[in-house]
Amino acid sequence: MSSGQNRPARVASEFAHELGIVLARGLKDPRITALVTVTGAKMAPDLRDVTAYVSILGDEAQKESTLQGLKAATAYLQGEVARHLKLRWVPHLTIVFDESVERGDRIDRLLREARARDAMTLAEREEADGKKG
Repeated sequence: MSSGQNRPARVASEFAHELGIVLARGLKDPRITALVTVTGAKMAPDLRDVTAYVSILGDEAQKESTLQGLKAATAYLQGEVARHLKLRWVPHLTIVFDESVERGDRIDRLLREARARDAMTLAEREEADGKKG
């Protein structure tokens, strides 16, 4: 793979990192009340568009209002990040809620519950076998 093909991925990674730093400093928008984590970014091959994926920790209402606040702040965020990256063009930023973190947490919780049920069933079986013998 040539370095030209790698550049969008490298710039996307740098963009995600810088966006995380800007978000950690905080935004003044009162809608942004939940913890926001940048989980990744995808840059267009021409470096003119970037999609940032964010995970938002909070209840449904906090997630929705925080996402609205982030989307309202995209022009500010893309400018702040581009200033630090010193890119020729400021890529157009799109912010997308990353459901994979939530989905992973849900799968993890379901697996823990299934293991707990299996352990309980095994203990009940062993107890029943102990009474027989």
